[in-house]
Amino acid sequence: MIIILYIAAFIFAVAVLVLCISLAMTLKALNPTLKSISKTMEGIEGQMQGITRETTLLLEKTNSLAEDVQGKSQQLNSLVGAVKGFGDSVQGLNSTVQAVTSSIENNVAKNSDQIGQVVQWSSALMGIRSKLKEDKQANVVVDEQSTATKSKKPLFKRK
Repeated sequence: MIIILYIAAFIFAVAVLVLCISLAMTLKALNPTLKSISKTMEGIEGQMQGITRETTLLLEKTNSLAEDVQGKSQQLNSLVGAVKGFGDSVQGLNSTVQAVTSSIENNVAKNSDQIGQVVQWSSALMGIRSKLKEDKQANVVVDEQSTATKSKKPLFKRK
């Protein structure tokens, strides 16, 4: 029975030895894979640093662009306010012109009789003026004929 224990201990020792040898071989086979993974991780770390740097620059540019857009938006707001003020001024001018036009129309309607009389008097005066002009021209022609025979100075000078 003791021999069986020795045999069992020997088998156990051989099994542990085989286990250790296979474990060492497995770890030795994994060593190049682990080195490759390590190199890959170093490359990824370098790329991540580059991405972080570029992201930081992009964020800075985005912030400056946002500030620029905000400034231009405020300028645009002031321009819109100025245009609105101009529109209000034009609208006020338009309503003033409409009020003046309607006032003139009302005054013309109220004074239409007087305007008619003024037009009649103007026509009459223009007729009288043209008649006087015709008479004056007729007198000048008669005077010129008479001065040719008398050799006196004419009463009226022609212009």
